[in-house]
Amino acid sequence: MNSQDRGGTDSRKKAVSIRINRSDARNIKRLAERLGARDSDVIRFAIKLMLGKLSPLQDPAIRGRNLVPVFLESGPELIRHFELDATRLISIINDGVEPDRSVDPEDVQLIAMSGLQRSYLKLRVAGFQRTHSSQATNAGQVGTHNAGEPNGGTRAAVDGDPLEQSLRQYLYEKYLYSTVVEPRKIPA
Repeated sequence: MNSQDRGGTDSRKKAVSIRINRSDARNIKRLAERLGARDSDVIRFAIKLMLGKLSPLQDPAIRGRNLVPVFLESGPELIRHFELDATRLISIINDGVEPDRSVDPEDVQLIAMSGLQRSYLKLRVAGFQRTHSSQATNAGQVGTHNAGEPNGGTRAAVDGDPLEQSLRQYLYEKYLYSTVVEPRKIPA
């Protein structure tokens, strides 16, 4: 029998042994009982969910500003769990990327600090937002240009920590939504 299914992916399953602490094992068991599922179903769901969120990291061609959403959505957890520092994040995000698609090292530091040093991060985000706002105004740039989004075209922040929301807004506007606006021509 061919191990490839019609889509060309490997359809064989592999048993994997993992060590988890007792607290996590209890929580998995509670979730499984509540959902009427097996423990293994809960674990497979968690793995699929994580792989979906982190899928851009699986593609070595995705680099630079295209990785900003991954680290904004899952960054604090990734950074804490894998003990990633700013130097390692700069390498993950910017190695092999063209300069115009790279993320400023100062912004990578903000991402790295997002789950750790909250008071220092708060000061840095405020300073970067002021600097970016004045640069955008001077260069004729604006944030989001999607009129269908709330707040006049700025990405709506996810409910939660206002500091995280500020960081998200700053980085999304700088790396994903900024465009140069052509000057208006005055009709003759």
